[in-house]
Amino acid sequence: MTDDTDTQDGTPEPKRRVVAGWHGRYYEDFAVGDVYKHPFGRTVTETDNVWFTNVTMNLNPMHFNEAYAAGTEFDERLVDGTFVIALAVGMSVIDVSVNATANLGYDRIRHHAPVYHGDTIFAESEVLEKRESDSRDHVGIVTTELRAYNQDGTKVLSLERTPMVLKREHADPSAAQPPGWPEGIGTQSEDS
Repeated sequence: MTDDTDTQDGTPEPKRRVVAGWHGRYYEDFAVGDVYKHPFGRTVTETDNVWFTNVTMNLNPMHFNEAYAAGTEFDERLVDGTFVIALAVGMSVIDVSVNATANLGYDRIRHHAPVYHGDTIFAESEVLEKRESDSRDHVGIVTTELRAYNQDGTKVLSLERTPMVLKREHADPSAAQPPGWPEGIGTQSEDS
C-alpha cells in the first residue's frame, strides 16, 4: 500500500522544487575576448521577408517583386537587410542583453553577403570592450561584435552593439521570479 508521498511502484515521490533557469549575463560575467555562439539557427521564410518589408514600408522592389528581382544580378528577391539585422540582434539577446537597461548604439553595420528566402541564419557575439558607467552605478557598458552566418558558413552580417547591462548586485532574479516575470505568477517556492 502507498501513501500520498509514494508513486504507484512504492518509490518515494520526488520532491517538487522551483529551479532557476538561465537569467542571462550580468556586467561582471562579460570578459573581453569571450565569444558566445547563440543557440538556435533560424530559417528565413518568404513570409518573414514580405511581412517585414511591408510593415517597414521598404519600397525597394528587390524585396517584394519577383519579376523585378529576376531581372537583377541576383535573379531572385533578397531578404530585407534590416530584417537580417533585427533577427541577428534578437538571437543575441539571450546571451548579451537579457539584463540590459538600454542599447546605446549599433555601429559599423556591414552586410557581407545577400540573404535569400530559405537561408538559415546563425549568430555569435564577441566581447570587444567593457567599462563601468560614468553616470550610473548599477550598470556597466559592454561592446560586442555580432556576426551572422548562413547555413554554408558565409558571413552575411556584422555589427557592433553596445548595451548598458545591469550589475549582479542590482538585479534580484530568483527561481520563482526570473527576469521579466511579475511577482507571484506561476509556481512559487512555497508551493513546492
